[in-house]
Amino acid sequence: MTPVDVNANRRAQKYARPTQIRRVLWAVVWPLFRLSPRIFWPWRVLLLRGFGARIGRNVHIYPNVRITMPWHLHIGDQAAIGDRANLYALGEIHIGARATISQGAHLCAGSHDWRDPARPLITPAIWIDQDAWVCADAFVGPAVRIGARAILGARAVAMRDLPADHIGVGNPLEIRPAP
Repeated sequence: MTPVDVNANRRAQKYARPTQIRRVLWAVVWPLFRLSPRIFWPWRVLLLRGFGARIGRNVHIYPNVRITMPWHLHIGDQAAIGDRANLYALGEIHIGARATISQGAHLCAGSHDWRDPARPLITPAIWIDQDAWVCADAFVGPAVRIGARAILGARAVAMRDLPADHIGVGNPLEIRPAP
């Protein structure tokens, strides 16, 4: 394996200037999201839409959800994002209608190309299909799809797709059909 070129990685411009500006603006507005009362669902959705998120109706996003780049979010009707969830949206994150992202879950739509010594940023999308459930403290990696009505168990790690109507548990992910 080629050694890491740390200096090349640090010199690389990972984001264009407009994206850098949006990130700074989101950081300034973030306290209005984070400090809002728990029941202010529409307020948080309004803030996210103001930054380009595409969010359906009757979506519940808790105030202590961490969202990196809201303009990469697509959330369907009646979805819920629980306490302390982390939506690391360096790339697109698609959350289907009525899907649930439970407390402490981590959706990571970004990584680095380990084959390149400069470790450039890569941002493959994540798909959480309709009626899926990502349980407490679970991790969904880049380029993963959690199928419709699938359940990713608590603290499970999904680095590969979880098919529709299946349950995934553990690390490494063990997949079995839903009963």
